[in-house]
Amino acid sequence: MTRAELDKQPRDVAAMFDDIAGRYDLMNDVLSLGQDRIWRRAVVNAVEAYSGELVLDLAAGTGTSSESFTVKGARVIACDFSLGMLQVGARRRGGASRRGVTVVAGDALRLPFADETFDAVTISFGLRNVNDVDRALRELLRVTKVGGRIVICEFSHIPVRPLDRIYGAGLKVALPLVARCFTGNPGAYAYLSESIADWPNQPVLARRMQAAGWSDVAWRNLTLGAVALHRGRRLA
Repeated sequence: MTRAELDKQPRDVAAMFDDIAGRYDLMNDVLSLGQDRIWRRAVVNAVEAYSGELVLDLAAGTGTSSESFTVKGARVIACDFSLGMLQVGARRRGGASRRGVTVVAGDALRLPFADETFDAVTISFGLRNVNDVDRALRELLRVTKVGGRIVICEFSHIPVRPLDRIYGAGLKVALPLVARCFTGNPGAYAYLSESIADWPNQPVLARRMQAAGWSDVAWRNLTLGAVALHRGRRLA
């Protein structure tokens, strides 16, 4: 199934993530060669959540990284459209809510939160999976308080084009191959490699954030630019 076909079937995408939920965190660790832990730390440092703040961790998956935002006393809403992912995370934590983290099922295009609810919003490796990225960026702006911030961590493109092409070709082969060894759904990882290849580069995503209403947009590359961390603020 191609990316275009999946874009027309959001429920099938949710089902795909439900299907791989049990081994999703393990697969991330294996496929990134442990780099995902470095990326998660970079997100936590960029969000910089403090006591009394409320953070939205969108596309939280199993909520593996959500607890990290509570270290300095912030409260976190872990939100994802895959019930399978949320259920796996809840079982691992011994309940839906724990250590300042509350789990909520929700769609990035219709967030179940009031205007100006959160001090910070963040989404890691999930923005490219929504059907309408620009609408999702506007929804995140809507639920962020004036003066609040956004941090997006997403696969991106290595600035050296020949190296980026080699990297993309490697992903196409490696993701389904490794997934076949760990899950019963290697097709899901074929889809993920396609979504990474189709994703805009760093400057283009920055412009789309600005068009959605975010200010002070900037980014920095992680792992040579294979992953990028974009930040912004809601100033009005």
